[in-house]
Amino acid sequence: MVSSDFIWKLLDEVPDPEIPVLSVVDLGIVRSVNVIDEKNIAVVVTPTYSGCPAVKAIENSIREKLIESGFEPSITTSLSPAWNTDWITERGRERLKAYGIAPPVDEVDKNVLFADAPVVPCPRCNSSNTRMISQFGSTACKAHYQCNECLEPFDYFKCLK
Repeated sequence: MVSSDFIWKLLDEVPDPEIPVLSVVDLGIVRSVNVIDEKNIAVVVTPTYSGCPAVKAIENSIREKLIESGFEPSITTSLSPAWNTDWITERGRERLKAYGIAPPVDEVDKNVLFADAPVVPCPRCNSSNTRMISQFGSTACKAHYQCNECLEPFDYFKCLK
């Protein structure tokens, strides 16, 4: 019988289409794997947000990986519970930083109207002397920052809880 661990390892080879250094497992969007029998595998994914434009691409990549490995996958999208950045693995956070994207940091409650922007360490030089340039970065889940020490701009993967 095929183990769910084997399927998880296969899925760990499926890159996120927006941040290809992360696997869908690193990102924490694969919620469950159920080995029904030797051929049939059920996978549940939760997108980073319900309007994520990459959801179909992710599902197709997972499906292709499992089919090329000899399985017949069933992929279900579940919006509850909602994905949050706590689901990103430690390895995923390290990969984000090595790629030049600052991983999520604990932020104040987003309901606080006049809260200061979070202190986000620079992924290149580790300085905390950074500033937000724009609340909106290259994708909806990122903000754009600049380091005041090394002067490099960088994306910050916003914290969602």
